[in-house]
Amino acid sequence: MGFVRRVSSQEAAGHTDYRALAQRLGPDLLRKRVTAQADIWARKSHQGQGIFRIERLLPVNAIVRSVLWLFCAEELGRRNCLDVELVERDVILPGLPEVFDGFRLLHLTDLHCDLQPELIDVLIEMLGELQYDATVLTGDYHNRIGEDYDLSLDLMARLLRSLHGPRYGSLGNHDFIEKVAFLEAAGLPILLNEAMPLEREGQRIWFCGIDDPNFFRTHDLRKAREAVPAGETAILLSHSPEPYREAAEAGYALLLCGHTHGGQICLPGGKAILHNYSGPRRLVAGGWTQGKMSGYTSRGTGSCGVAARYFCRPEITIHTLRAPGSLSDQQ
Repeated sequence: MGFVRRVSSQEAAGHTDYRALAQRLGPDLLRKRVTAQADIWARKSHQGQGIFRIERLLPVNAIVRSVLWLFCAEELGRRNCLDVELVERDVILPGLPEVFDGFRLLHLTDLHCDLQPELIDVLIEMLGELQYDATVLTGDYHNRIGEDYDLSLDLMARLLRSLHGPRYGSLGNHDFIEKVAFLEAAGLPILLNEAMPLEREGQRIWFCGIDDPNFFRTHDLRKAREAVPAGETAILLSHSPEPYREAAEAGYALLLCGHTHGGQICLPGGKAILHNYSGPRRLVAGGWTQGKMSGYTSRGTGSCGVAARYFCRPEITIHTLRAPGSLSDQQ
């Protein structure tokens, strides 16, 4: 059926069951992912896309930090990373069951916990004052890919303890598959091309999650929604907006993602100077549509590579799900 299973105590201790992961993700996709991870550890592979392919030749993050230090802008950029904005928005979903009208969905993404650990304290304080019904997290819980992730997992466990209600997660390009056991033991079910239903008063919506479509490219949109009955609302969790066309064609009602960080270092007005995915600029940040599907690309809750942001605040997002006509009825 594609439901997330419970992790065993052995996995919770960190001993990943690759046979079980192969059943969930698919043996070919798991083999593809693990091979790519091995190349990263061996420094044979780099994740930069487009202009960021230059990372294979130059230490881009170190160069950026040096430039910021030279212009005395490093501390401002660091403070900007902790100036998290709460974004609240309504999203109309045709076919949404009435009992889910007004459902508040908290969206966190791209935490990159080990880059700036103090961010977690900021988030825990903010979240304590918010009202929401469920939480989705769309990947990149770690920053320094290819290095130990003990710190990022400890910080994620702290954050997860502060959340209430159901939560659903997907992995990003900075996340190794071995994190799944730890995150699930800490209370975050990871959807590996899988789906989970959420029921209210006999009606359901579905949360479908795909594995990273950006670097590992081990996503399977068909498998992720194969358990969803025809006509029921399916919300897709994807680390990156890249599979937006295929997702719309597959019948998803809403795609929630991150990865782009909104550009992170932008021109005044929030215009991204560069973006790190292969897609149109209209999907770099904020809300968008593709066919009948709504989409939203978060600017990211954390920051990546360098703890610096300019004209691009980090965000936590609350999407309030609405049935067609419900907003006009309230006016």
